[in-house]
Formats: sequence, C-alpha cells, structure tokens
Amino acid sequence: MSLALVHSRARAGIDAPAVAVEVHLANGLPALSIVGLPEMAVRESKDRVRGALLNSHFEFPPRRITINLAPADLPKEGGSFDLAIAMGILAASGQIPGGDLGHYEFIGELALSGELRPVRGVLPAALACRARGRALILPQENADEAALVGGLQVLPARHLLPVCDHLVRGGGLQPHLGAPSAVRLDHHPDLAEVQGQPHAKRALEIAACGGHSLLIIGPPGSGKSMLATRLPGILPHMSESEALESAAVLSISNQGFDPALWRHRPFRNPHHTASAVALVGGGGNPRPGEISLAHNGVMFLARMFHKPLGDHKYRTTRLGY
Repeated sequence: MSLALVHSRARAGIDAPAVAVEVHLANGLPALSIVGLPEMAVRESKDRVRGALLNSHFEFPPRRITINLAPADLPKEGGSFDLAIAMGILAASGQIPGGDLGHYEFIGELALSGELRPVRGVLPAALACRARGRALILPQENADEAALVGGLQVLPARHLLPVCDHLVRGGGLQPHLGAPSAVRLDHHPDLAEVQGQPHAKRALEIAACGGHSLLIIGPPGSGKSMLATRLPGILPHMSESEALESAAVLSISNQGFDPALWRHRPFRNPHHTASAVALVGGGGNPRPGEISLAHNGVMFLARMFHKPLGDHKYRTTRLGY
C-alpha cells in the first residue's frame, strides 16, 4: 500500500476543523514535500518525523513522499500534525496496518526521540472528535484536558511505539479515565470576609443573581478591588456547556488551560494600559483577548480620573460578565 489517510485537527479560533493527512509514496529520488498551506512549523515536521521514526527503530522509506493536508485552502500551523504524518508514512510503507486508521484521530508533536509532546487547542479538537464518533490518540500531558469531554474515548501515549503497538496488536493504549476536578469553593476570595460595605455587597449580590454589570466609584483604599475579586465566588456554578466554552477559549490561548480549574469562573484583571488588541484579541491567526478570556466569568477594569470638585483622585471600577 503506497497511499494512507489519517485524520487530525487544525486550529481556527475555538473551532477544530477536520484535516485529512494523505500520504503517498512514489518511485523516484528520495524526497518529502508537504502541501496544503502549511506554515513553517508544519513544514519543519518532516525533520522531526524522520528523526522520531529512525530513533524508534522504524524505516524511513527512501522514496518520493508527498503529504497533503486537506482541505488545501485551510491554513495549518503548529506541531500537532507530527503524529498523524508519522502514522501516515508508516501505514503507506506497510510497516503498520492502515485498515483501522479511520477509527482514530491523531494529535501530537513528536520529539526526535519519538516521545510525544503536548500541544495547544486539545479541548476544541476533543469536542469535534466526539461529534465524529472517533477515538482520540494524543500526548499523555493533554489527556486530562481531553477527558473533560464526556463520551469520548481518549487514548494517551508518551511515545510513538505504544501508538504503533496499539494499531498492530490492539490494546496497547488504555483509555484515560480522568474525571473532571471537583469545584473548589475556596478558589476565589470569600465575600463574607468583607467587613462593612453593606450597600456595595448588596449590589454585588444583585449583580450576581441577575447577570448585571457594575460601576463602582470611590477613592483609593475604599475597597473597590477587594469587592471586585470576590464577585466570582458568589456567581452560580458553571454548567457543563458553559465550562466547556470557557475552557475551549483558554485551551487555544498562549496561557493554556489547567484542568484543575474546571468549572471555575474566570476572573480577568488586565492592566489599565492594555491595548485594544490585548483586550479584543486578533491577529492573522486570531488569538483571544481579555474579553474572550473572561467569557462566562468576570472582567475587571480599573481607570483613574479627576473629579471636578476638589483635588481628590477617584478610581472607577467596571465589572461585567
């Protein structure tokens, strides 16, 4: 068999569109080319995959190898296609059977030793994989995050060899049974610790119940920030759909998602000099800004201004969720 098809996922915001990794081996001078709008990290995967296969005691076929990442008009970035490309080369060269590849999706970056390294954006990929009814093979470090998606078979691995063993003999990878972490009630500061300020605390309670925004005005030291940081602690617990939405945004960000914070309301407090791009997000390949990272949580904005009466400085605090 000189042609193999492996399923993987790309990143497009909080979506994870399907990518078909097609590998074809042809006669001719040894060469490897990757097509389908790959960016630099994807083009460099040929060297990572070659080193991983050789150091895992597989043969790297001395033939003309063409790898197509379909659809061709979808930009591909990152190292998450390394594992799928390696599986495609092994299946196309007959070193592993390719008949069961259609039941799995592969995500993971390969080290030259064959070890699997974690990648970003696993949670959106896990949600899309569950919708297609396939099992997901991914690095061990990403297993807890993917396991947050109920009804998905997550098969983590630390090295390329157990993945190949699972495809050859079956049973080499055990499903990850990690359960979502319980919500810790003490994650956010407790509003009961605030002494006095009965009107402000009453306003926080009303805002938490009705989903309202708040504008708090007062001089420095009056307790605005102290009250603001305690608003997430009195908000209702997130539902599973809300938690998955917020976790998916964090998963694609540079900060990453910590499964230990599952179902915790996000609290974002950007600096008052933050730019519009930092707040809104953007870029050639869009990245979430502070507003998106505060989804289903609290956005805390503080500004300084002068009142017309007297020389006192007042700070206004805006809270919204």
